[in-house]
Amino acid sequence: MGSSLANCCKRIHLRMKKVLLLLLLSIPKALSSQAEFEVPLSPPLFSLLFYLMCLMLCAVHIIVCTSAESLCYFCSMSWLTAVGVMMLISALMCGILSAIAKIFENSRLPLKNPVVSSSSWSEIDVLILAGTIGHVLSLGASSFIEEEHQTWYFLINTLCLALCQELCRNNFLLKESDPQHSTTGKQNFDSIGEASEYKNIDIPAAGNLKLGKATSSAEFIKGSDKWISLASPWIILICCRLLRSLNQTGVQWAHRPDFGHWLTSSEHIAELSFLAAVSLLTIFFLVQRRCSLVSKIAMALGLLGVYSYRAAIGNVIFPWQHDSKDISKGITEARFVYVFVLGIVFTGTKDLLKSQVISADSSVKSTGLWEVYNGLVLLAALLFRPHNLPVLVFCLLIQTMMTRYIWRPLKFDAARITVMHYWFGQAFFYFQGNSNGIATVDVSAGFVGLESYVEIPAIFLTAFATYSGPLLWAIHLLCYLSSEVSRNSAAVGHGCFCYALMRSIPVAVYIVLVTGLRYHLFIWSVFSPKLLYEGVHVFITVAICLFFTAMDQNHSHKVED
Repeated sequence: MGSSLANCCKRIHLRMKKVLLLLLLSIPKALSSQAEFEVPLSPPLFSLLFYLMCLMLCAVHIIVCTSAESLCYFCSMSWLTAVGVMMLISALMCGILSAIAKIFENSRLPLKNPVVSSSSWSEIDVLILAGTIGHVLSLGASSFIEEEHQTWYFLINTLCLALCQELCRNNFLLKESDPQHSTTGKQNFDSIGEASEYKNIDIPAAGNLKLGKATSSAEFIKGSDKWISLASPWIILICCRLLRSLNQTGVQWAHRPDFGHWLTSSEHIAELSFLAAVSLLTIFFLVQRRCSLVSKIAMALGLLGVYSYRAAIGNVIFPWQHDSKDISKGITEARFVYVFVLGIVFTGTKDLLKSQVISADSSVKSTGLWEVYNGLVLLAALLFRPHNLPVLVFCLLIQTMMTRYIWRPLKFDAARITVMHYWFGQAFFYFQGNSNGIATVDVSAGFVGLESYVEIPAIFLTAFATYSGPLLWAIHLLCYLSSEVSRNSAAVGHGCFCYALMRSIPVAVYIVLVTGLRYHLFIWSVFSPKLLYEGVHVFITVAICLFFTAMDQNHSHKVED
């Protein structure tokens, strides 16, 4: 029994190595601008090489079993399972050879535009590659797994410094060499002047005065935006530092008191109530800018219901309430919020179906995605504990600042945007107070609005509350890439491919490492809980990628053609 189990583990280890090799071969494709999320299984499975590999494995199996005295691994299982394993090995080998052949084929093709194609890697590209490889390699040490939050904090801090360097280069160093930067302040004036000359209309002196005021105000707004853009990485660094002091996680410093413990003590309930109220108001102002009037009203009432629910269960108090003696389960208040969550999500889903079936208007699609995102934000505000509401506020604030002042001015491609969303999603997973241990899972989120334990809603609510950080950043990625479809029609597909690749490589490597370290002293206390977290995260990533594929208008056009 022990020998068969060891052989089985060895086979799994070899297969995961092949899957890992396939993922590593996919990295150059993911970094290209034409990458999309698709699985080309047909060429390897229906090729002559696949059948030759199957016949060769069967022949080797027969020769070895007939010449050796003891039975091999395939003889210990049923013939159907043995054939399936041989076909799986053949398919993986054909896929690896096909990927290698495509790489060599693309390298031999002549470049149509060598000036554009021969662009060198920037510092951010090197940081993304080095950070991803470094995080994957750190999964082989139990201490790095216990303190994984330090890895992600270091990566996003380094990323902010790299973005600051890129913004300084874009605003100062490239300004003199690029003539477009020196003439952007006069575009409005030149366009109005050209229009007046074309229509043979003379602009009077008063008109010139008004035009000068408008141009100066536009230049002032542009200058302020430039300085806000330069200050954005430093503001993000300050926000991340404040979030680190909110929840101590990991193992080494988990015993130290943090700001969250100070807020949740009974002596500071007034301060917690004030912080929760300010956080809910800030959430409303950050998410309502692109919503319809009905969604704004539903969002405001839903956030008011969130505060009422926390006041009903005794976490916070109203200004006119001097004590929290009247404590209940808050079932009515929570279900009141659930109604608004479902209403906002239903409104967004209706707009998404309208954009997919009736009209192909990108504005309707963007509005629908944003309203679905707002519904998930309202649900996260309900499930988060009151002292964790600033995590949600800083999440929305950082997303807003990076969208307006970093990503759009620098015009990053979908691969870089996806990796940044993934990194910040992982960091916010630990900002919530989570770790790689089971003890930090907030099980109380599965009972919000429920009178007793109901399995399916409890599992959904607990998983959503635990993975709110990665999930909200992934949905925001979809919202951003959908707004960039006019600039890059394959942005959504490219982002989906990169997101799936970023999630698949650590999982594949970690499964190989756990298989090799199955006799480690900390296999049950460190490696197994981390494997459980990774498995649940993979299921959530599959749902996210399916949603990406459904929203990919370019992919749907390909299917119709």
